[in-house]
Amino acid sequence: MLMHLHVKNFALIEEADMEFGSGLNILTGETGAGKSILIDAVNLALGGKAGANVIRTGAEYAYVELVFQITDPIKLNLLREMDIEAEKEDGVLILSRKIMKGRSVFKINDETVTAAKVRRMTGLLIDIHGQHEHQSLMYKHKHLEILDIYAGEEVSALKEKLGTAYSEYIHCCRTLQNFSMDEETRIREVDFLKYEINEIRSAALKEGEEEELEQVYRRIANSRHIMESMGIVSDALGYGDSSSAGEAVSRAVKEIQSALRFDDSLKDIAAQILDLESLLTDVNRDVQSYMDEMSFDQETYEAVRDRLDLIRSLQTKYGKDYDRIMESLQEKEERLGELEHYEENRKKTKAACEKIRKQVLLYCEELSALRKQAAVPLVQAITSSLKELNFLQVSFDMHFERSGQFGSNGFDDAEFLISTNPGQPLAPLGEVASGGELSRIMLAVKAVLADTDQIPTLIFDEIDTGISGRTAACVSEKLSLIGKTHQVLCITHLPQIASMADNHFMIAKTVRNEKTCTTISQLKDEESVQELARLLGGVTITDAVLENARELKMIAQEYRNPRKCMI
Repeated sequence: MLMHLHVKNFALIEEADMEFGSGLNILTGETGAGKSILIDAVNLALGGKAGANVIRTGAEYAYVELVFQITDPIKLNLLREMDIEAEKEDGVLILSRKIMKGRSVFKINDETVTAAKVRRMTGLLIDIHGQHEHQSLMYKHKHLEILDIYAGEEVSALKEKLGTAYSEYIHCCRTLQNFSMDEETRIREVDFLKYEINEIRSAALKEGEEEELEQVYRRIANSRHIMESMGIVSDALGYGDSSSAGEAVSRAVKEIQSALRFDDSLKDIAAQILDLESLLTDVNRDVQSYMDEMSFDQETYEAVRDRLDLIRSLQTKYGKDYDRIMESLQEKEERLGELEHYEENRKKTKAACEKIRKQVLLYCEELSALRKQAAVPLVQAITSSLKELNFLQVSFDMHFERSGQFGSNGFDDAEFLISTNPGQPLAPLGEVASGGELSRIMLAVKAVLADTDQIPTLIFDEIDTGISGRTAACVSEKLSLIGKTHQVLCITHLPQIASMADNHFMIAKTVRNEKTCTTISQLKDEESVQELARLLGGVTITDAVLENARELKMIAQEYRNPRKCMI
């Protein structure tokens, strides 16, 4: 369950901490005090989008931290499969998000993670019902989504198989569409492919050939300049002139040998000069050898140039280098093979499409059967839950039709039908239910799904929309009943719901240092009565209103037995 919420510099909240307990946690406060801001903060920590105004004015960042305690071995194992480990001793898991201008940082137990990983993880731990989520019941696709969640792993696994098969079918259909050319177009493309393939093959390209030819071409094209430079090198290092290096070193050798007769300590210097003479001799020999072999061959020059022109022409047509040209050749050969066996390939592709289509339809049939099977207990469970929420004469069902097409979600077109008055026929939910009724229906659905999925924490943001009186009392009892097996966080304006709180928090707006702030405080018993009186009586709280609040609190304690709301 969610044990602790820490918020800092978020919207109107400078800094706040909330210690949640098990059961029903109620949040009340004046309109505009910032109750929904807390739910927004939780949503943000769970990977929701961060708006431009989430950082409190004057602050550099906003920070939200959630502390969960997880004791369910199944959920712990599922988290481990996501490479997420709770603390071994007490199952504590700390999730945080720091929002700075332009970026956010998510952490789980001080390890930085992605938003996608956070969203996958939190789907196991918490379910948030926003203020307007009940309106989604007006759309049929939501009804099928609810049924699939209720049906569980068997439907989920089958939908995964269906999704894979349907993707294969779509790919196969797109391939089949390529077999739409007429015979004249096919023959023309075959001829052109043969020409291109022959052009590449006849060139007999070799890997690395272009680089070698470029080097030869540069050498031949610049042979005159090279010979001039090498002549200067030969003159500078050779023996033809008294100022050349060769002559200078020869004189140095004679002189050092003459001096060596009188001083043996010159042996090392003499050896170095002799090495220099030997090295210079080798260099001169290599220079002369290069110059003797160097010649300009017009025929070779033109052959190299023409070969380079051919290679670059092929590169322009088929690819920027040898590897790309070879890839292009392979693609053209494969395409030629397809076209030369065009009719045979078309028939094979058509047969493959038909085969995978039958498999997709088989999965759709199986999925539809599973859904219809699961719809029976779902309808029964929702009907029972609706009666507990003051739908006394309710009739509820789910209607199935086969849509005109199939897809990755099957071919079912299904929707909830409801009748809230005796004698009225069942009609689509979105056509007959009011806003208050939709809110209660969604609460009934959430209660049923929570029991199925065993989500430990449920959050309801103003589930009391459009209800009052006895209906509000029944909603409060339902929330209390859910709180027996789940942790529930609920924002409400109704005293009937607030009176059921196991833990009651009040959200207030104050002015501190000329800045508006939202503060949070957990109420003790008498403080909770005072808050109930405010919800009952508004601005003026009389003794009668206080007495009424205490009585409401006492009745709520009796409801926690629990028993059904009898009207």
